[in-house]
Amino acid sequence: MAAISRQRITGFSNPTVKFLRSLRDKKHRRRERRFLTEGLRLLTDARESGILPEMLVMAEGRDAHPLTDALEKAVAGAGGMIIETPPDILAKITGKANPQAIAGVFAELDTSLSTLDRTAAPIWLVAQALRDPGNLGTMLRTGDAVGAGGLILIDDCADPFSVEAVRASMGAVFTQRIAQARWEEFLPWLRAGDGQLVAASLRDAVPYRGAPYSRPCFILVGNESRGLPEEYEAACDLRVTMPMRGRADSLNAAVAGAVLAYEVLAAFD
Repeated sequence: MAAISRQRITGFSNPTVKFLRSLRDKKHRRRERRFLTEGLRLLTDARESGILPEMLVMAEGRDAHPLTDALEKAVAGAGGMIIETPPDILAKITGKANPQAIAGVFAELDTSLSTLDRTAAPIWLVAQALRDPGNLGTMLRTGDAVGAGGLILIDDCADPFSVEAVRASMGAVFTQRIAQARWEEFLPWLRAGDGQLVAASLRDAVPYRGAPYSRPCFILVGNESRGLPEEYEAACDLRVTMPMRGRADSLNAAVAGAVLAYEVLAAFD
């Protein structure tokens, strides 16, 4: 087998380093339609999901690992670029003082609603104006855990391909379908086929346990501070309420989505 070709970069001013650093910024990610992922586990999850980075960046002097070898071979076999660089340059690229020893650049995934097959899974998660990338990543992770089809982001949400969201997803950004749309686009799409839209609410709501959930179930979660707009709640097929026994008047948005997702999963089992 032929040796894997590598490029070595040692200068902070190298154009490739500048390009990689720019992917930490949403504006540049959108312009380049690329995003950065750090860590062997996330990159391995991507490979096992059939998604390979276009560029693999590794720290010199890293410990040998069979998963790293498998990733290198896969990227090289697909014609991708493999770069080795000192750890301090990798830290500059990732913006972390103690970066993991490997990072990858991926082509942005298609996020149009038209690519979704609603029949592919019994549960889908939907987030409206979710602003925290950690919450977004957590919802992706929840979706993976319950076997959801994916996450649909409504209106102005955090960037699902930010370093923070990708890290919080624990690899689920590669296993879950992601779609982005305005409410005015999403609702007609939903009503054009089967699909029950469910939201946690206090308006004409029934207890979330034992509620009449049906497949495919689209679980709608609102903005962290404002919740869902009243007209969005009114458009739901089912509104459910969860008991709050303490002083808090609401759950974290991602936690509420997880509680509902597991209740729906239990109803379908």
